Amino acid sequence: MSRARAAARLRVPLVSLLAALVAASAVLLGAGSAQAAGYRYWSFWEGNGKNWEYATQGPSLLRPDDGTVQGFRFAVSEDSGDADQPRRAPDFGAICADTPTEDGKKRVALVIDPGTTTDAPDGEKPPALRTACARVAPDASSAEALAAVAKPLRYDDSAMLCAISGYPKTGCGEQVSGDSGSAKPSEPAKTTDDQDKDQSKDKSEEGDGGGPSVGLLVGIGAVLLLGIAAVVQARRRR
Repeated sequence: MSRARAAARLRVPLVSLLAALVAASAVLLGAGSAQAAGYRYWSFWEGNGKNWEYATQGPSLLRPDDGTVQGFRFAVSEDSGDADQPRRAPDFGAICADTPTEDGKKRVALVIDPGTTTDAPDGEKPPALRTACARVAPDASSAEALAAVAKPLRYDDSAMLCAISGYPKTGCGEQVSGDSGSAKPSEPAKTTDDQDKDQSKDKSEEGDGGGPSVGLLVGIGAVLLLGIAAVVQARRRR
């Protein structure tokens, strides 16, 4: 076989190989740039004395004891594993310091965190984080304790909590496209005066674009190495 014919036969598998490499790289890049979908909702938390734990029951079912601290955080999350915690520590003593005990009543400390502008529905501005000490009947549920200090509340037909103190005005657990992030520790509590700073920070975070991950680059490198090895092997067989 002449060298020209051998080179011609070699070009066909090389073209096919290069096409496969381009397709594989496109798939890997597409997988890396795909963003996970999350849900915008009020998550419900229980304080264990030092930290927050995601509640295993809904606020309408849970009946907290006297001295309990509970939290509500509005954010976009994929599930309970990556949900954002309330940004204030569950400190019953500090929250209920100005609410004295009363016979026939229990006190439940509440942290109500509407989240940041990043997670807010379009056209809405989250109110400032606040705390409250609800003094309610001994058999009151968490939902009743919340209603005592944060009306109006809004629920959907399945009894899912949609709004606290009227926020947000619309929507309830809707799916939101985008990178919801991973679980993060509680940030320092924000006051009303900090809202403008939060908005500036949130806008800058929204502009950040995520680059390819390390795993993605390793995958592309492996595909290219396999391609090079195939080319070398093909030349040896000429």
